[in-house]
Amino acid sequence: MNETPGRPRALSRGQYEYRTMTIGPTVSPSDARRLLTDEAEYGRWELARTRIFVGGLREVVLRRRVIRVLSTL
Repeated sequence: MNETPGRPRALSRGQYEYRTMTIGPTVSPSDARRLLTDEAEYGRWELARTRIFVGGLREVVLRRRVIRVLSTL
């Protein structure tokens, strides 16, 4: 499994940070589901896009809102 660092991208409804995960063809569907569930639960990521290639390689794009913290000082 490979992943590329998240890259901020501006959308019309707000800013999102994207993360691409590559899941190999030898990873079972239940293990892939567990990986994505952990990312969603603990990293606050949501599924944006899934691509399945001919050899069984899966590319999953996750996104989450960029939360800006304003200083109160």
